[in-house]
Amino acid sequence: MNWLIYTLTVLAAFLGMEGVAWVTHKYIMHGLFWTLHRDHHHKEHFDFLERNDLFFLVFAIPGIAALAVGTLSHLPLWTCIGSGITLYGACYFFIHDLFIHQRLRVLRNSNNPYLKAIRRAHKMHHKHLGKEDGECFGMLWVPLKYFKEVKKEKAI
Repeated sequence: MNWLIYTLTVLAAFLGMEGVAWVTHKYIMHGLFWTLHRDHHHKEHFDFLERNDLFFLVFAIPGIAALAVGTLSHLPLWTCIGSGITLYGACYFFIHDLFIHQRLRVLRNSNNPYLKAIRRAHKMHHKHLGKEDGECFGMLWVPLKYFKEVKKEKAI
């Protein structure tokens, strides 16, 4: 029975991170720390890395801390929370940096409706160059209207 609790804990942490990512993106990255996130919208960087990439470290700390506490203190629920956070981070990296922004050329021509909807929603996010008036601050949860647009596009 413990395996079910552990699995549900990993899943809850993973799903909860979408909410954390949304709130952090909207109110911190497009708020107090816009100076770090701005180059991501304006392409002010001159090499492979952006100032925005520093957020990777900020987001990695809670996952690493939970994994460390769980492992060192023999508290498996903390290890599960850390695993869920880390899995979300890996998915975020794959979807955002590799798939959407093509830092490495992968899945360039995917016809998967979910991936197309994610790409479309993120494109709408980036159409706003300032820190205000943004939309689509999450990553894996895509508003239904983008699925409808993809479906409509496929029908044409």
